[in-house]
Amino acid sequence: MSRTHEVSNQVPPLVGSDVATHPALIEGLHREGAGWADSEVRALGLLAGSNPAQEWGRLANEHPPVLRTHDRYGNRIDEVEYLPQYHELMRVAVDRGLHGAPWADPRPGTHVARAAKVLAWGTADAGHLCPISMTYAVVPALRTTPALAGQYEPLLTNREYDYGLRAPLTKRGLIAGMSMTEKQGGSDVRANTTQAVPAGDGGYRLTGHKWFTSAPMSDLFLTLAQAPGGLSCFLVPRVLPDGTANNFFLQRLKDKLGNKSNASSEVEYEDAFGWLVGEEGRGVRTIIEMVNMTRLDCAVMAAGGMRVGVAQAVHHATHRTAFGRRLLGQPAMVNVLADLAIESEAATTVVMRLAGSVDRAVRGDSAEAAFRRVGLAVTKYWVCKRWAAHAAEALECLGGNGYVEDSGLPRLYREAPLVSIWEGSGNVAALDTLRAMVREPETIEGFFAELELASGADARYDDALAVLRKEFSDQDHLEYRARRVVERMALLLQGSLLLRHGHAAVADAFCASRLGADWGVAFGTLPTGLDTASILDRARVEA
Repeated sequence: MSRTHEVSNQVPPLVGSDVATHPALIEGLHREGAGWADSEVRALGLLAGSNPAQEWGRLANEHPPVLRTHDRYGNRIDEVEYLPQYHELMRVAVDRGLHGAPWADPRPGTHVARAAKVLAWGTADAGHLCPISMTYAVVPALRTTPALAGQYEPLLTNREYDYGLRAPLTKRGLIAGMSMTEKQGGSDVRANTTQAVPAGDGGYRLTGHKWFTSAPMSDLFLTLAQAPGGLSCFLVPRVLPDGTANNFFLQRLKDKLGNKSNASSEVEYEDAFGWLVGEEGRGVRTIIEMVNMTRLDCAVMAAGGMRVGVAQAVHHATHRTAFGRRLLGQPAMVNVLADLAIESEAATTVVMRLAGSVDRAVRGDSAEAAFRRVGLAVTKYWVCKRWAAHAAEALECLGGNGYVEDSGLPRLYREAPLVSIWEGSGNVAALDTLRAMVREPETIEGFFAELELASGADARYDDALAVLRKEFSDQDHLEYRARRVVERMALLLQGSLLLRHGHAAVADAFCASRLGADWGVAFGTLPTGLDTASILDRARVEA
């Protein structure tokens, strides 16, 4: 072989690593009451970083699902074919309790443990987490109708992945989805035109076209439709209780930017059968609990994606030499990597706090429920918005190698924008925060009470908090300034948590670069005098 093909100065693959070793993740797990799950989270992190799991994710994305509308004889079947590797990802997620299992677990902290597992396991593949997240989120919505919850909740929480279209109550475990948006409305679900007519047998018949229904091979779907009493929520099964197929017809699969392993479809309901969930005319209120839970998962997935980006970038810089020195020893690169690590740690810290808030809220803590309402909205906006820029910078750290599919960074880069769109794009999340301020003033009081806990810990933080209060005192053009206000809220929440619970070097760098006067716009513009060595020590993952 020619000597020109000798390989040197290339980085070894980052395989066999434990993505759950991030101190902020483990610290948050214990702080929020789920220390009992430490070994479970670490075991799942090791599995996620293993070669088999990484291969499952790669193959599931390189060979996306395929729609089969008819069988060879012309019979309508409306099925989606997935690779076996996709089913392996789903099997692990269900077996480890990432779906509806926390709702059947009475232990305090169980929702925190699940969030940590989602963050760790999602690093193998993000796409399959869509149906996993929806199955988790459907349970609180379904509980508004005890008769339906009594039948289906045990199967939505059972840790057995039972794939295939069969009558739901004949299966060992169920996966649920949501079918909300339509082509004329998108996030404006009140513009939906799908009609639901009482069938006289306790059910309804739905007719309409849904524009974006992900995971169409799920067993059950929460669906919004216009009933005689107004926009209402329905539980629509793919297969009816008698074993016959419901009138749920797949029109096409979406050709998406990323999230390739997850099938997203257009669905035609033609007199499809469904049960009313909640009351007629209160569909949005019924389904909002599902949305709250999936919003948490959006932020958790973004934090997990940042973790992958930092790990790959630091690993590359540790082993790669340029201009006679290791990249990790070059000041400009250190600045970039430390900045990325700060963003990742802040994201992980805040999503673990919110997971704890969810856990306490579902157990009846009204103060935590109030805080969660605003804390989740601002975090969903900011952390999800930041992931796209973070992924781009992490990719750039690998140079041309990062732009090549083999590195995995292009898949990460394509995945990042999704969570900012899912469950309400940036404007929707920002305006939702303002809406909560007006309609539920106790939520903003709870949010500021959380921020006050760090008051006096850092002068830069105190100054930024004063600026935020001034923003709130000015009610003119508040909707126009929505993103500006919500961004400040999100940054102060992260700063508060880091000052109270984080590593001193990370908290100092965060306040200097996100809240202080000496800051830049791009990643890699940290001021001098920071303890970047400690920051990078916390970020490092090795095989």
